Amino acid sequence: MKPHIRIDHTLVAIEEEHAVHVLLELEAPSAPANAKRAPLTLAVVVDRSGSMSGAKLETTKECVQFLVRRLAPTDQVALIDYDDSVRLLAPLAPASPGALASIIDGIHAGGSTNLSGGWLKGVEECGRSGDGLKKVLLLTDGLANVGVTDRNSLIALARSAAGEGVGTSTIGLGTDFDEDLLMGMADAAGGSAHFASTPDDAPGIFATELEGLVSVVAQNVSVEIRPTDDVALVGVLNDYPVVAVPGGLQLQIGDAYGGETRKVVFELRVPDMARLGPATVGNVVLRYVVVGADEVAAHEVIIPIIVNVVSADEAGSAVPDADVTEQVVILKAARARKEAIALADAGDHETARKVLESASEELRRIAPMSSAPDQILEHVYELSAHAVAMAPATYDAATRKAMHYEASRTQRGLRDRSRRSGPRRP
Repeated sequence: MKPHIRIDHTLVAIEEEHAVHVLLELEAPSAPANAKRAPLTLAVVVDRSGSMSGAKLETTKECVQFLVRRLAPTDQVALIDYDDSVRLLAPLAPASPGALASIIDGIHAGGSTNLSGGWLKGVEECGRSGDGLKKVLLLTDGLANVGVTDRNSLIALARSAAGEGVGTSTIGLGTDFDEDLLMGMADAAGGSAHFASTPDDAPGIFATELEGLVSVVAQNVSVEIRPTDDVALVGVLNDYPVVAVPGGLQLQIGDAYGGETRKVVFELRVPDMARLGPATVGNVVLRYVVVGADEVAAHEVIIPIIVNVVSADEAGSAVPDADVTEQVVILKAARARKEAIALADAGDHETARKVLESASEELRRIAPMSSAPDQILEHVYELSAHAVAMAPATYDAATRKAMHYEASRTQRGLRDRSRRSGPRRP
């Protein structure tokens, strides 16, 4: 992992207090070829409750077949399905597409949704493997209404499983599932959360998840932000799980994919400095575990955060780093989505609309200065469309889910790869 620190204002005026935004870019190395990557342990957990009947379940089965066919012989996979009861269809074993094909074809819709039971069986199967990347892939279209149904309890269980080395990624299908639960479980377990609004969205999502699994180059990536004694950490604009540590905060980034760059932005309040010249205002501590076919090793890197104290005239004439400013605006717009959701949920649709319109205008303002204006304008169009959808007559479960997932992906710095080709429907 290659870390890079950038600051919107590297020049600060002597004897003046300043607020500075710090951008930490984490560049992951390219993933090795499939023949050299570390083996995977994967438990695929499929909701087969009654609401999954028809196109939802048929598409899901095609997607699972697609995923299994692309695993290597050195990978291990288990297959579980659930309705009100849980079935271990295929215990953890080396991936064998031929042996699993008829089992997958035989999955049929049943009754209620014992999400906790299916997921726990997936965790149990993954736990039978040794070291390496272990992941439960959980798909559902409904609410957990059998077994453990409390959202906070399930999220806590996912966090505990991650502590034992088993991560979780989730796929919510349709508009009736609990996105706060599925996103919370994935967040707590260092995985990814996906939203398939229709069955046609599922193939691209499975392809995305598989691409991530086979290109993981580092696990348990964390970032500690440690300001110096007189410097205050105002806040983090991303939405990673946060743990307080002595002298600062730790952000739990999760897995890093080959060739991907994650961006973390936080704000520091720097007090007035009485001495000219470079000054260290904090440190970032990056920790991660390298995952490879021949190596599993922990790494730690400490990166100082340095500003340059200059005269007021020199600081006043300096131009802020445009890329840092752009990331600040993008992340604040993602926060605006979540603020609008909370307002609309509470019935204040008009204020929600205004929050989104304001964020959209701020993004439109910076688009001409951006190195990627088309990407900025895409955010603008999405926010504008959601602002229109804030009216009571149009704010629905699908709108809420789309806003929530889009905001989360932006705040995690994740690329949208779900539009890449996956299994094709006949």
